Amino acid sequence: MTAISGLSLEDMTVGMESTISHTVTDADVRAFADISGDHNPVHLDEDFAQTTPFKGRIAHGAFTTSLISAVLGTRLPGPGAILVDQSFRYRAPVRIGDTVTALVRVNEIDPARRRVTLATECLVGGTVVVDGITKVMVPARAAALAAAG
Repeated sequence: MTAISGLSLEDMTVGMESTISHTVTDADVRAFADISGDHNPVHLDEDFAQTTPFKGRIAHGAFTTSLISAVLGTRLPGPGAILVDQSFRYRAPVRIGDTVTALVRVNEIDPARRRVTLATECLVGGTVVVDGITKVMVPARAAALAAAG
């Protein structure tokens, strides 16, 4: 396993951003259903899904937003970041075969509380399928923590 390093609070600036892209497969949707226990047929049964407003199977919304978690935990801020608050609006369905790009952008930094507010989006092509706000606690550098303590 390759080691990944995270940013400390002092390394972050408003406007920083990072992305991850993933093409959703049938295997992803089925594995997520098994892991989450969400076996809603809109995700798994094409015949059922055809009777819905989506007219076909869609990926779980939580699977889509899990790509945001991947950015948070591996890239921005990275390892050591702790999720403290998150809200999403689901704007359009994600289908098997869609390539989803999760985008995280630093909106605000609160050094006193070691909190960072991030704008989050998931896009398929140019279409925003999910957007929201996420707040994380970010580790400070060891020297900064020692000086504060």
